[in-house]
Amino acid sequence: MDKVFKALADSTRRQLLDLLFQINGQSLGELCEHLDMTRQSVTKHLVILEEADLIVVEWQGRNKLHYLNAAPIADIYDRWIGKFERQRMDALRDLKRKLEEENNG
Repeated sequence: MDKVFKALADSTRRQLLDLLFQINGQSLGELCEHLDMTRQSVTKHLVILEEADLIVVEWQGRNKLHYLNAAPIADIYDRWIGKFERQRMDALRDLKRKLEEENNG
């Protein structure tokens, strides 16, 4: 999970993930069209995303396509966000139940 957090810490890598969310399966050239940096720099960011398992690459002939893999983000949600969300939803449900009991006397 540390690799995922490290990968997500950089705004360029988050932007790459956003681009893949919009249109999945893009080549390096397609991704570079949206960024103001060299192909070599974009490639370095893509390697970090791939090492964090946030993207998956697939070769189609000579073309290397990059696909978003949202599973590690879902794992972060389950571990770090979801459990806090559940507590908040439970508290709201309890509040609603108490208010209904008071209104019904």
